[in-house]
Amino acid sequence: MPEKLFRIEALTTGYGDIQVLWGVDLDVEAGEIVCLVGSNGAGKSTLLKCVSGLLPLTGGRILVRETDMSHATPDRILETGIAQVPEGRRLFSVMSVKNNLLMGAYLRRDGQEAIQKDLRFVFDLFPILAERLGQNAGTLSGGEQQMCAIARGIMSKPALLMIDELSLGLAPLMVERLGKALVDINRTGISILLVEQDVTAAFELSRRGFVLESGRVVLSGPTPELAENSMVQEAYMGI
Repeated sequence: MPEKLFRIEALTTGYGDIQVLWGVDLDVEAGEIVCLVGSNGAGKSTLLKCVSGLLPLTGGRILVRETDMSHATPDRILETGIAQVPEGRRLFSVMSVKNNLLMGAYLRRDGQEAIQKDLRFVFDLFPILAERLGQNAGTLSGGEQQMCAIARGIMSKPALLMIDELSLGLAPLMVERLGKALVDINRTGISILLVEQDVTAAFELSRRGFVLESGRVVLSGPTPELAENSMVQEAYMGI
């Protein structure tokens, strides 16, 4: 039976008196690509903030390999192997591409040889980053910035990489290119939680999916089945 790498149980959270998430259940198995889809304002980014320790939960649990991480600090969560590529990339714009990538590895204790090996891997994935090493990250194109943000996440050596809005503001060809890179990343054993408004792109990349509406998971299951669901087709796929 596949290992449950990551699990959320009955998670609730919000901002002050405003509750945003209501009893959310979600899980990711080791080696899996899972998507979380929903419209803008559904609570997707709030969920990732909660998982990353940036927003306290008010109920439920967050489990990483059955260890309760519900109230862990962001650095502890990263050490456990949960890394996030935030919406809008959030690179250190006045720092070089190289320093952005090395910032992803700042908590690692496995030595320079292992870090250099992972740098070679991200350069194989995204050769343009090797050409732009000395360039400030803020001067990259939108697609190149997304590559740099994903590569920075990989440099933390995660077991689970959470990617918030992969396709935001990018041309379809770039989204397709990044999608192929995610498949290559997943083949190395890194699990991926892909949070997306572009439901079609998310379903093509993922084995299973969860649909979030108004802070609640309203549907979940294998993505081919979700893609055939009439409510999903009408609300998210324009069919």
